[in-house]
Amino acid sequence: MESVLNSVDSPKDLEKLDLKSLEQLAQELRGLIIETVSRTGGHLAANLGVVELAIALVRTFEPERDRILWDVSHQGYAFKILTGRRERFPTLRRQNGISGFLRREESPCDAFGAGHAGTALSAALGMAAARDRLGGDEHIVAVVGDGAIGNGISLEALNNLQQTTSRLIVVLNDNEMSIAENVGALSRHLGGMLANPRYNRWKGSVESFASKLGLGWLRSAYYKVEEATKSLFLRSAFFEEMGLRYVGPIDGHNLPALLDAFAIARRAARPILLHVATRKGRGFAPAEKEPEKWHGTSPFHPETGAPLVVDARPTWSQSFAVALESLAEQDKRIVAITAAMAAGTGLSGFARRFPDRFFDVGISEEHAVVFAAGMACQGFTTVFAVYSTFLQRAVDCVVHDVCLQQLPVVLCLDRAGIVGDDGPTHHGIFDLALLRSVPGLTIMQPADEDELARMLVSAVRLQRPVVIRYPRGRGPGVALPSDPQPLEFGRAEVRRQPAAGTAPVWIWALGDMVSLAEKTADRLACQDIPCGIVNARFVRPLDTELLARQARDARLFLTLENAAAKGGFGSETEEALVEHRFEGPVLRRGWPDEFVPQGQTEFLFERCGLTPDALARDALAALRCRQE
Repeated sequence: MESVLNSVDSPKDLEKLDLKSLEQLAQELRGLIIETVSRTGGHLAANLGVVELAIALVRTFEPERDRILWDVSHQGYAFKILTGRRERFPTLRRQNGISGFLRREESPCDAFGAGHAGTALSAALGMAAARDRLGGDEHIVAVVGDGAIGNGISLEALNNLQQTTSRLIVVLNDNEMSIAENVGALSRHLGGMLANPRYNRWKGSVESFASKLGLGWLRSAYYKVEEATKSLFLRSAFFEEMGLRYVGPIDGHNLPALLDAFAIARRAARPILLHVATRKGRGFAPAEKEPEKWHGTSPFHPETGAPLVVDARPTWSQSFAVALESLAEQDKRIVAITAAMAAGTGLSGFARRFPDRFFDVGISEEHAVVFAAGMACQGFTTVFAVYSTFLQRAVDCVVHDVCLQQLPVVLCLDRAGIVGDDGPTHHGIFDLALLRSVPGLTIMQPADEDELARMLVSAVRLQRPVVIRYPRGRGPGVALPSDPQPLEFGRAEVRRQPAAGTAPVWIWALGDMVSLAEKTADRLACQDIPCGIVNARFVRPLDTELLARQARDARLFLTLENAAAKGGFGSETEEALVEHRFEGPVLRRGWPDEFVPQGQTEFLFERCGLTPDALARDALAALRCRQE
């Protein structure tokens, strides 16, 4: 059979395809997505679920002129392929390749870049308001997931919709999941609308009748009848009261139904919401069975779904989970909170073991932090596990609602540091710079799994605001202690002590950068440069007593952090050295003052000079400059 996909080089090519060809295109798109993601890794389940939706959008609208926004945009693979990026798609998530998310600089069809949930409605309203004032007639379409519709930003946008524009198309992609299964009243409301048996029987009968007779001209009449009828069965008042005409639910894998619905939406004289029901993982059995597991995946065998690389070492998230569950077994005041990321942050086991002390608040990080603060006021020690990049949304809440009140909230920042292929929207490199100046906030990072467990014990006993950050991936493989003891507060650990009487280079490393410090010290030792290594452990409070002692005879300080170099751990260290009148060079090394691009982790470390050879060269050059 001749490939349909190979004939699609731009959105206009879809205009030439009949329904049968479009349905074949859907199957070929799924095949290409599965084959590519099996090699590159990426977001699989969500992308497989929106293939027909992407086809219908590109067929109905003009992506280079109309504005199509995908909330989060990790489900934009089919859209990318259909909008001129088919030949580049094999470079997905690779350095210098196409992004796993929509990016404005990548294509004129990418109307709005995104990597966090809940932004599409607000951005679409802004575009619609601008269009209305400029006298344009382009369509603005916001594709919003059922998990993102309950996000605070989405609800704020809905609250302002009626007073902002009279023309907007909202597509509610309802697969009953965000990353994990959706939670909350709005999710239950949508689920009830999808599952209403009387309405769906009526709707199915009418659609079947029209399809058999080929009465395309009945589309407008059908949707008018549907609008009048659905109120008998469904509680669509929420959207109607927000100023949106509600149409649906629509089978998101039925191309004729989707094309008809979009044809109506194009002509709508008021803002309209199309409620589209899709299945996450559609077309790939393992992903359909376990959509949460297949939300984001590493490379795998496309025939079986088995991972290409098996590593027995636990991830940092798994080690955190084991340590927290052990603590919660002993201390019934400990509760755990997640924002739609139970599996990703390792909290699924906690949820099963302690269901009355586990809370999934959905994609609502600001609410999660203030919710944690509220529970802390009542005597609980609250642990909020969240990806570093997602906590950025709640920094104000950390400052005002947790730290100002000195409440016992423990923020466990997973994926802190560079995350590689997911790129700049997901690199967790700004948390230290954002949080370092907040009074009363303790910030720690472990070098291994043993320290992670001890930091959790320390955080619980401190009964004050604490941040513990740790990276993506697997730790060094150090066994978790059976009875972890708290760390001495604010004290660093000397990992390598130079010979007495020497003027050494001191390398202060934070967390996962300790191993890089050791390799760098080995390179300098080959040049007869004595080196000492400090595992900092604490960013706030920094061990300034140890730093002051070392500053008396040190030749140079080098700081290493898996975070932005500007304003982070290195800056804290340099400021302390200035106070202690250290006059030698201080080299701060972390991620540069830019949005670090996507790419394999090893490539990014090399690109930014974070290798033992590069760091040793920098140190030697700084020492030579001082001698001259």
